[in-house]
Amino acid sequence: MAIVAIKNAIKAVISSKSNDDQQSPLLNDSRNNSTYGSNSHDLEQHIVQASDKSISSHDDHNASLTHNIFSSIDPRVISDLIIGLSDGLTVPFALTAGLSSLGDSKLVITGGFAELISGAISMGLGGYLGAKSEMDYYKSEVKIERKKFFEDTTIVNHEVEDILLNINPNFSEETIVSFIKDLQNDPELMLEFLIKYGRNLDEPAENRQLISAVTIGGGYLLGGFVPLFPYFFVDSVGTGVLYSTILMAITLFIFGYSKAQLSMGETATPYKKTIEGVEMMAVGGIAAGAAWYFVKLLG
Repeated sequence: MAIVAIKNAIKAVISSKSNDDQQSPLLNDSRNNSTYGSNSHDLEQHIVQASDKSISSHDDHNASLTHNIFSSIDPRVISDLIIGLSDGLTVPFALTAGLSSLGDSKLVITGGFAELISGAISMGLGGYLGAKSEMDYYKSEVKIERKKFFEDTTIVNHEVEDILLNINPNFSEETIVSFIKDLQNDPELMLEFLIKYGRNLDEPAENRQLISAVTIGGGYLLGGFVPLFPYFFVDSVGTGVLYSTILMAITLFIFGYSKAQLSMGETATPYKKTIEGVEMMAVGGIAAGAAWYFVKLLG
């Protein structure tokens, strides 16, 4: 019952805030309608405002639809994909640009593929080890809390009390005591509560290591193949560099733009997403330009 009380309290706060933030503009529109009369200028202005609201509503709908699609995906998977794509779009691009300064398209393709495969394997292994460390840390924290639970329940009860007071300092003593008693009836539920709200840790998925390795490695492989792709269809290295640069500029901008949408959700304005896209283009361009210059200098 205490869990339900906490949820209801939180929902009540969120609901009241949501109602305040979502006041209907219809009352204002009805007041404006009474002042139109024969004033054509006001009527025209009202039509423009209505059109702007319609466009804004359409944009909000698209943003909400995108959010709903990706909200069903584990945020960690999206994070791993962004890491893999980010490195895959910059490192191989810089390498192919650098190798192209030597003037041999076959060398660009061979060297690019070698780096692409080794980089994808390396990134995948890094993701696997990172996810494994995350799982080991989670199990370690669970073990510590379980030991604490069976050795000294007083300490555990105080931890639960501190967590509840952090959630809402106005919780009554009766609510806290009732909540603790309910948790004591289910030790595993109490452990889960302490880990999730006391340590801010969520239990990783069972196959988290494999998913992380495949997502990061696959993202790197996919992103790294983009700058290499044009070299298969041209005879001149200079033409390949040109096409690769154009393709990468477009891809990097789209990636930066989309990344802002995924990471910031509905709060990402078109201006912010555009800036993110331009920044991603700048990062890839600087890396490729530096690689091309130094390889040319050494060659």
